[in-house]
Amino acid sequence: MTMLLEAEKTALLLIDVQDYVLDPINHPPRPSFYDRIAHVVWPSLSKLLPTARDSGVEVCYTVMENLTRDGRDRSLDYKLSGFNIPKGSQGGQVSSRFSPQSDDIVWKKSSACLFHSTNFDYVMRNMGISTILCTGFLTDQCVEQTMKVGAALGYRMICIEDACATDTKERHASALQRISLSGEVASSQTVRSAFVF
Repeated sequence: MTMLLEAEKTALLLIDVQDYVLDPINHPPRPSFYDRIAHVVWPSLSKLLPTARDSGVEVCYTVMENLTRDGRDRSLDYKLSGFNIPKGSQGGQVSSRFSPQSDDIVWKKSSACLFHSTNFDYVMRNMGISTILCTGFLTDQCVEQTMKVGAALGYRMICIEDACATDTKERHASALQRISLSGEVASSQTVRSAFVF
């Protein structure tokens, strides 16, 4: 079955494609993660992002970043995970490889799901967005949480499997299986061919 996407009702979301996540100093060794980013995720996003922009798809970002310097506002899941990206720090910046354009929206979130810790839902509904294309990191954490909550709120949620990564291949595959129970999983090539006007 051919996938069709109405560009004006679709948003491409880059989840936590940010300096903190990409800096090995902040994490235990995870060679599989960095290998997948270099050979799968970056090439996929490099083609997907311009196609989405040219098609009129809303491109938006979310990054982990505290509302405070000491992180007292963080959700319990971030406190337990040890995620502490101070307000205004370099770690909270979107990777320069895929920098936002001047009118793109960047949400700063302090939990694994941006629906819970930002006004993302409110803004998407204001813009008439009903389909969210999810990319980014980590497949089995923030991507999965966002996919599940978005589906529960009535959005058509599509995980672009070759534009996501997590620490291991096994964790990535397991997350995609769970995600497919509440949303769609598709390749970036399929999505790039799906936009209709």
